[in-house]
Formats: sequence, C-alpha cells, structure tokens
Amino acid sequence: MTENAPLAGIKVVDQTQALAGPYAAMILGDLGAEVIKIERPGVGDQSRQWAPPYIGDQGCYYLAVNRNKRGIALNIRADEGRDFMHKLAADADIFLTNLATAASLQRYGIDYETLSALNPGLIYASISGYGRSGPRAGQPGYDLVSQAESGTMALTGEVDGAPMRFPTPIADMTCGLFTVIGILSALHVRHSSGKGQFLDMSLQEGQMTWLENLAGEYFAEGQDPPRRGNRHPQVVPYEAVQGSDGDWFILGVGSDNVWASFCRHVGREALASDARFVTNADRIANYDALLPIVREIVREKPCDQWLEELRAVGVPCGRINTVAEALTDPHVIERGFIVELEHPALGIVKSLATPVHMSETPLSYRRYPPRLGEHSDEVAAELGYASAEIARLRADGVLA
Repeated sequence: MTENAPLAGIKVVDQTQALAGPYAAMILGDLGAEVIKIERPGVGDQSRQWAPPYIGDQGCYYLAVNRNKRGIALNIRADEGRDFMHKLAADADIFLTNLATAASLQRYGIDYETLSALNPGLIYASISGYGRSGPRAGQPGYDLVSQAESGTMALTGEVDGAPMRFPTPIADMTCGLFTVIGILSALHVRHSSGKGQFLDMSLQEGQMTWLENLAGEYFAEGQDPPRRGNRHPQVVPYEAVQGSDGDWFILGVGSDNVWASFCRHVGREALASDARFVTNADRIANYDALLPIVREIVREKPCDQWLEELRAVGVPCGRINTVAEALTDPHVIERGFIVELEHPALGIVKSLATPVHMSETPLSYRRYPPRLGEHSDEVAAELGYASAEIARLRADGVLA
C-alpha cells in the first residue's frame, strides 16, 4: 500500500531507457508514486539486452533499476501511439524522457511545449548527455564518455597507471539522483504556483559534481590536480593500509585529535608531538616521511584486530569489503537495504533499496520489474479505451 508514502497520488510517465531515467523513475516509485514505464514493442528498454548475467530470461541490469513500475509497450511513431501518450501525459504529474534530440521529441509529439499545453501542471524532466542548450546539445551521451569528459576518470587509478573508470555507471546514477532532486523541488514549487516546469538534466554536469574539492583546488591554484591513487589530497593519513594478515582496510584520521588518539593507542605518542606531524597541514607536507611509519605500525596486527581496537578509541576505520561481503553485512541486512520482490516467472528478485528512511511516510517496495508490455491493456482501460479499441491497437502494432 502507498497511501502513506511521500509521493502517494503522484503519477509518473517514464519514457526513458538504459539507466539514468529508469533509476530516477524507480526512486520516485519507491517514494510511492505510480510509475508507468513506456517501452518499444518487441524491443523494450535497451538494458533488457545488457546481459549476461540473467535471472531466468531477464537481464539483471534491467531488473536492478525498474521495480515499482507498471509497463506498457507503445509505438509512439504511430499517430494513435502519440495520441495514447498525450492522454497519459495529460493525466500525469511528471514526465521523464531521454530521447537525445529536441527534433526527435517534436517529431513524436512529446516535446515540452506540446505536453505542457495539454497539462500546464506537468513537470517535464529531460535527461541527455549534454543538456538542451550549448554547442553540444543533441549529441548522444553515455556514462563512460561522461566519466572521461568530466575530469574524474583522469584522476582515478594508480598514480603511474592508466585512467580508470568507476566500476559502476556513476554518471548515469548521479544524473538520475539530481533528476529526482529537481523533480521534488518542482513539485514543491507547484504547490504554490500551480505550474509545472521543464528540467534540463545533463550526464556531463552531474558527473562533474564529483570533482567538488578538486575543482576548488584547481580554482585556487590554476593547476590540474594530480592522480593520487588512494591518497587523499587534504587529509593525512586517510587511505588504504594493510594488516599483518594481508587484509586491507581504510584508516581515516580526519582531525588532529584523532591523530593524537591513534598515536596514543599504538604507543607512539612522540609521533603526535613530532614537529613534522603535529597538524594536518604538517602531515600533508611530510606525507612521504609519515606513511611508511604508519604502514609499518599497521602491519603489526591483523585487520580485524585493528578494526576492533581503533573503533574502540574513536579512530574511523573500515574493512575494504568485496561485493559479497558488503551485500551480506548483517548491519546492511538489518536495516532492510536488500529488497526482495516475488516475480511470477523468476521467483525472488533482489535489488538495493533507496537509502531514505522516513519515520512517518516510509518508502514502499511493492512491484517487481514489469515484463515487456505486461500492463498495456490495464493502462489503456484506465485511460478510457474500450476492449475492442485495445484489441485493434494491438492488431495495428500500436500496443503490445
């Protein structure tokens, strides 16, 4: 049930595929919105083909970002398909699309001007590689290209190694998150104005937000920040270290007080008063002298012993987990971060929750990722199409 969910009563039309848009729409669904996913008949969301791995005949990529939606297969190239889409948009609160060009949106009659004329309160979120303005507007965008062009990929990897991608589609997911932030803000504005608005979301800009302090470093100094591997540019020691058993963990000395606590605990109080290491600025300046000392100390005990001891004295630290270790962490499981939904053909399908815990209006996980066209007839009937009309639309290839 979604009556008490944050976005109960909000209707979303999700005319996106791949990741950024579907991820944003899934979060809206988790927040209680009613989401209708539009896919191409016979083909569907391109992420359905991004496999293996599979669960049954469904690609895991698609399953990961499409829960809490109803799905219809609609041919928007056909006149009656566009009419169908217009009826959906006229009754919706939010419309998401990631068609690459303004010309394609206009060709299919789903541009902002057309839909907002039908529904002035519509919040229309356009997701694209480079936004709808500027010299690169209309160019196709991809996650890995955005990682490369944003500056983040040049900074990722070993100091002397090649540029390295982040292992998950971080540009897509970041754009999806900012899209949700924009939509929620637009909903708030609509409460007082009664008007919807156009959201222009860019993969490139979303990914560039990860530069954050590094952009500040460039603005201050006018120099490209170097690739540092696991070394933090502004905090020392704050990086990966290895216990006597060979297991890696993060040692997070985030302040001078924590540095003093670490030194006391390891019986090296003199390090805390050493002029080279007293302040964080001192430790940054003398990084090459300090890190061998710290690593030598850490190699005296196994990882788990360090984690127990350092946490007890208030020194932040954490094991570098494998994916399996992270997903089976009892703390993560206890907090309900692993969602399990029963799929009629696949059995239990697991995915990650949206990490928002609300005391009065909790999120809701209620629908498995839809099969292609699973709810076409149901949604058409809700829009007022009679059974004979639905059958004809199917026969004509408009609906599937």
